[in-house]
Amino acid sequence: MTRLSLSRVVGIGTLLFLPLPIVIVVIVSFTSAGYLSFPIPGLSLRWYVEFLGSADWLAVLGTSALLAFIAAFVSTAASFAAAWAIVRGGMRGGAAYETALLTPLIFPHAAIGVIMIVILSTIGWLGSFIGLVLVHCILTIPYAYRPIAASLRKSDPSLEEAAMSLGARPLRTFFLVTLPAARPGLITSLLFSFIISFDEVTVSMFLVGPFVMTLPVQVFSEVLESASPVVAAVSATLVLFTMLLVFVLDRFVGIEFFVERD
Repeated sequence: MTRLSLSRVVGIGTLLFLPLPIVIVVIVSFTSAGYLSFPIPGLSLRWYVEFLGSADWLAVLGTSALLAFIAAFVSTAASFAAAWAIVRGGMRGGAAYETALLTPLIFPHAAIGVIMIVILSTIGWLGSFIGLVLVHCILTIPYAYRPIAASLRKSDPSLEEAAMSLGARPLRTFFLVTLPAARPGLITSLLFSFIISFDEVTVSMFLVGPFVMTLPVQVFSEVLESASPVVAAVSATLVLFTMLLVFVLDRFVGIEFFVERD
């Protein structure tokens, strides 16, 4: 076997292996048994009915969706302001500021969770919704900043200069020239931030309280306590939802905007 064919076999095998756990979870979500097992003894929709018919599950689903929406909006707005100052404003030490914005990617999420316990308990936000919003904004800013910065760097500043030279005021130039040019990055930022926040579990485990619970943390707790197949139905629904968001992102914007290229 040549080196090229061996590399192709390894590549194909890796691509087939990576989605295997997801496929198994989806299959298990249709089990007729009352416990998690594979292969499944029969097909049933009872666990999807239990998930969609449970007020508790729908409540945490709504909490996670609202939390992800607020975190995505706030982190996108903050990242746009930072990217504008660094890319367009030529801020001194811009590279250092960019590194600081990306630091949540460096530290382990468990360490971030422990640190945020101390900070939020000090200001009285531990176990509150606003505390979760603050932490999720911190976690999603790195994913929000890069596509916006990439869009601003790819857009031509001379278009803004031409608009102002033709008499357009700065605010009008911003809304008619700058924002449309940055729109792909803004949409990418919103969707990726939403996905990251909606699926976040490690840090949220440290910060949820008796009155605030997110869907991923609830799924984790159910796996530890009962291992009911309803968690497979919830997980399969989340996988489908995330895939739809990524499809929309790739279809209307292009995932390449998430990667900054020279």
